[in-house]
Amino acid sequence: MNMEKKDTRWLTSVALMAAIVILLANTPLGMIQLPIIKATTVHIPVIIGAILLGPAAGAILGCVFGLCSMISNTMAPTLLSFAFSPFMSMSGIPGALKAVWIAVGCRMMIGIVSGWLWILLKKMNVNHLLALPVVGFLGSMTNTIFVMGSIYLLLAGEYAAARTVAVDAVWGLIMGTVLVSGVPEAIAAAVLVVLIGKVMLSVFHSTIRAMA
Repeated sequence: MNMEKKDTRWLTSVALMAAIVILLANTPLGMIQLPIIKATTVHIPVIIGAILLGPAAGAILGCVFGLCSMISNTMAPTLLSFAFSPFMSMSGIPGALKAVWIAVGCRMMIGIVSGWLWILLKKMNVNHLLALPVVGFLGSMTNTIFVMGSIYLLLAGEYAAARTVAVDAVWGLIMGTVLVSGVPEAIAAAVLVVLIGKVMLSVFHSTIRAMA
């Protein structure tokens, strides 16, 4: 019976975090205006969900994030939507499969990496006030590195065509995006994960003790 309660609580918690992901993905709350670029906050509940509920929950939440991204890029396509929507593929079925990996697979990695990193830091007895920003920063960089790295490895030609540059210029554009967008986004994630995660960890543990 206790196991059933635990499973129900886990599923309910994942569903709640998934609802937050969907809310952020479909409202202006999902973006933070920085001096140069807009940083996404949609991956924040993915990272926090992975911390609270484990890597499996993080993978599910990352999948929800990815599906929201795929739908958004299909319904309101942009210059680079071919990399995130199988329906915008520039190279048929192979390109569609690559887009599914970039949109969904790479976002699942956010939750998997964040969840296992949190477990590792806890086993090393790292204080949560240090562990939270580390997981927040690296979880966000996982998103940037996997997405931009996959675009470079899988869709460099299409990316070059969309940006009207030579293929050998793609690496520089990718690294520029990582530095200009990815790093500030990761710093913002580290701060938000500390502020939100500290409160949610306290509430989550109190709830578990009350229901035990």
